[in-house]
Amino acid sequence: MPDFPLEILDSPEAAEAVRIIQELNRAGFVAVLAGGCVRDALLGRKPKDFDVATDATPESVREVFGKRNTLAFGESFGVIGVLPPRSQRDPASESAATKLLPTEVATFRADGTYSDGRRPDHITYGDAEADALRRDFTINGMFYDLSKREVVDYVGGTEDLKKQQLRTIGKAATRFDEDKLRMLRAVRFATTLGFAIERKTFVAIEKYADEISVVSGERIGAEMRRVMMAPNSDFGLETLVDTGLSSHIWPQLQTMNWTEYARAVQQTKHRSFEVAMAIALFHLTDDSVHCLRLLFNDWKLSVAERRAIEAALTHAQMITECDSLPWSRLQPILIDDDAETIVATARALAPKSRGVVRAAKALSGDPDVLNPAPLVTGADLIASGLRPGPEFKAILQSIRDDQLDGKLTDREDALQRLPSG
Repeated sequence: MPDFPLEILDSPEAAEAVRIIQELNRAGFVAVLAGGCVRDALLGRKPKDFDVATDATPESVREVFGKRNTLAFGESFGVIGVLPPRSQRDPASESAATKLLPTEVATFRADGTYSDGRRPDHITYGDAEADALRRDFTINGMFYDLSKREVVDYVGGTEDLKKQQLRTIGKAATRFDEDKLRMLRAVRFATTLGFAIERKTFVAIEKYADEISVVSGERIGAEMRRVMMAPNSDFGLETLVDTGLSSHIWPQLQTMNWTEYARAVQQTKHRSFEVAMAIALFHLTDDSVHCLRLLFNDWKLSVAERRAIEAALTHAQMITECDSLPWSRLQPILIDDDAETIVATARALAPKSRGVVRAAKALSGDPDVLNPAPLVTGADLIASGLRPGPEFKAILQSIRDDQLDGKLTDREDALQRLPSG
């Protein structure tokens, strides 16, 4: 395992966490980097955020930084948000990079019982070791002490990073009983990190998989977004099936064509959630649109997500076969709000398709060529003496199709096509 790479602390977010730790140290408190940022740094990954853990109580944290510079958004669980210096949250600041979010500062704690399967009923403040022991997985239970320049590991996280395995802290059954979502988080971490799930942890997930049904759709959806966007999402989905979690999260995965799905996944390494979902749904033998509608409700997907995925399911196959399609049939798909999702999905389905090449080239070209102004409009039909009615659409569409296909290039010629009122 490499040493903690100090160059990771060069980012504005890291610098802010360092500032907070140093301020707390000067006030006489212990303060360390905690959790995911330590894990990611040791893996050579750039952390998305930097959390601080300390023996200072929430009240003490607010005293050190001032109540105007802190947010008590999680005070009941020992978490305070520390705002960056005013110069870095000035709306008039020239650099958007300096507009930092609050840094979470959590007091070392030990949790009580979890009667709702999500949050502790009560907490007690403790020391770093107690705080590490109440966390979920060993790789998330490490700290980094800046003053000593050393990793503080009470739970064997560094060893598990070397083994590339995901293991709960303490008994897996206890950790999963505290928060049922941790079973799905285990799959998510294994998928995004490329780790194996340690055997006892895996067996516990199999045993308690049905209890995931008590977790809210929003929380499940948030984890599934990260599974689906991982480079090896096929491993993640297979793990859901192998552990039994899929029966309660996504039952239709049982019908997946895994070989073809894995091939498609490899074609789209930097995909959006919408593209990832469309690819997976394409490889189910069940009705993909019906499945999407169920997941829309179960995972609490947004309307925009559903619309984009459904557009891909409806049109992507046509894109793969569009090399000889009249432009008037292809163009309406390429000016759809979700055209990029549609074409990216088609590329995953048939990466060597000439239709995909054609569509992608058109989509990235001149917008005025892709979607030229119509030669005639409804106002022209009214001026010609026609009354608005159902025939308007058919007349306009016929002229528009000929315009797109190059059969009409001049407005005067198009006006000659209008029937007289």
